[in-house]
Amino acid sequence: MAQAAFEEIVEDFEFLEDWEDRYRMVIDMGKAMPDLPDALKVPATKVEGCASQVWLHPQIENGVFRFQGESDAMIVRGLIALLLKLYDGLPLAEVGKVDARVELGRLGLHDHLSAQRSNGLRAMIERIREQAAAALA
Repeated sequence: MAQAAFEEIVEDFEFLEDWEDRYRMVIDMGKAMPDLPDALKVPATKVEGCASQVWLHPQIENGVFRFQGESDAMIVRGLIALLLKLYDGLPLAEVGKVDARVELGRLGLHDHLSAQRSNGLRAMIERIREQAAAALA
């Protein structure tokens, strides 16, 4: 069910045996993302439950889910980049069908993130799912 852009990341991860290299790839993905405009870093876009500062701004365009995001932590910014590859551009009705735990599990992230980062990642996924569901309602 994952998008082609996410499948490319899965393939890239298969070639990187060392977790240091995988972390570096995730961090580089985050660095490549555009910054979220300061005007969008408001309480309504802030994700609670994350150890670092995280903002997710949804945009619904013609029934398609889009979002922007940012974090003050490099690894979390990279996790947002992964979520962009997983969710951005999906039809609204498909967002809730994505099993992010399974898809991200294909990358082996669950075994290599701290409990705090895992909780924050779950909070970001839940926010994305809630925003898409609210837009469908």
